[in-house]
Amino acid sequence: MSDSDNLEEAKTGLLKEELVDYELDQEDIDLLDLDLADSPESGFHSAPPVLAIVGRPNVGKSALVNRILGRREAVVEDKPGITRDRVSYKAEWNGKAITLVDTGGWEIDAKGIDLSVAQQAEIAVELSDGVLFVVDAMVGPTASDERVVQMLRASGKPVIVVANKIDDLHLEPEAAALWSLGLGEPFPVSALHGRGVADLLDAALKMLPEKSEVAEDQYSGPRRVALIGRPNVGKSSLLNKATGTNRAVVNDLAGTTRDPIDEQVEIAGKIWRFVDTAGIRKKLHKQQGADFYAALRTAAALERSEVAVVLLDVTQPISEADVRIVQLGLDSGRALVLAFNKWDLLDDDRRHQLEKEIEADLAHVDWAPRVNLSALTGRHLEKLVPALELSLESWDKRVPTGKFNAFLQELQASNPHPIRGGKQPRILFGTQAAARPPKFVVFSTGFLEAGYRRFIIRKLRETYGFEGSPVELGVRVRERRKRAR
Repeated sequence: MSDSDNLEEAKTGLLKEELVDYELDQEDIDLLDLDLADSPESGFHSAPPVLAIVGRPNVGKSALVNRILGRREAVVEDKPGITRDRVSYKAEWNGKAITLVDTGGWEIDAKGIDLSVAQQAEIAVELSDGVLFVVDAMVGPTASDERVVQMLRASGKPVIVVANKIDDLHLEPEAAALWSLGLGEPFPVSALHGRGVADLLDAALKMLPEKSEVAEDQYSGPRRVALIGRPNVGKSSLLNKATGTNRAVVNDLAGTTRDPIDEQVEIAGKIWRFVDTAGIRKKLHKQQGADFYAALRTAAALERSEVAVVLLDVTQPISEADVRIVQLGLDSGRALVLAFNKWDLLDDDRRHQLEKEIEADLAHVDWAPRVNLSALTGRHLEKLVPALELSLESWDKRVPTGKFNAFLQELQASNPHPIRGGKQPRILFGTQAAARPPKFVVFSTGFLEAGYRRFIIRKLRETYGFEGSPVELGVRVRERRKRAR
């Protein structure tokens, strides 16, 4: 270790000692003791088991999701088919992580209700390790319920029948009617009031495997790349050119791809695992049937990938849908590369206009590497490799605590936070709390304005790069301990 490193470490130790004078909770103390080199982020870890919640519309699936999560996350309304956007949630029960899939978004169609119910439930079940089948105990089993039961039996997945809306002890006999479904003993619960939900989750954990048998372990094997973008921007063409095969169906009709296709490819001598995802047509809450689950699987592909390549068709103006898909990649916390496809079809006028559109619509991701290519001909495809490697290197990056605090002290000395209400917040200490993506936390004597937080992130990028990776900054305002008189 050099003399400058030793000096940084000594200064960091002094700053850390000063925090003893401030009110800290156990979470703060754990964070200060965290060594990222030993954290699970640095290597292979197993995907948690996936629990699908299926059932007819308006039986209380979203209410059950909210009860399990302990917060109002899924939209609940006394109207069928409300759930359409948020479908996958991270949850924990008794210290065990699980992934919940809320199978909302059913479109009630008088022409094909049985088919619609069965198809959508089947996809959710296929992507799960176990199923909670929610039935309205006050209504009893219906023809649609019977339709789902047939599929559940054929799937071979473990199932628990949830007899919902048993809000009181005297209503419990109503659950007995659900024995007729032939899926075992129904669990009487009230998702609305929480009655019986703890026992239900205990039983669910017993039926789920220790680690998911359907979701892939994270960060194992070749680095995983999710190809995302609007329909017909060239995702399947890119995959076919990279593999040298017709692995994915390519058609001028938008939205040909329904399921993600995983393929190991070699580009410029490097091995990657590509996932070609279904094009996202509309906002999730406007999607129906197969399109809804194509979007669900796109989100799932992002969840198990490490870097997202957003394909944009340069022959078309950058649209609201393109910006929304970029945001989807950002929200997933994955590394990011922007690939501008069909570059060989670009003329000078369109190129000039495109630069204006990028400046106007994609300024918030100006840190993402850009690659200009032609998926159909394979032109400049090899340029994807350095862009992917740069983004992943930034995504994995760790800044030593000493260097981060030296950076913060220098930044505050040259650009202190503005005085507000006669007070000037001061950053006491900072540390990197996680990588993949990089997350930093600073302890401060007062609230840091959004503009100043963005300034810190911008300076972090200038100092340490982070090209191609989102960077998060959290602030913990802590007050001095009151000294006993």
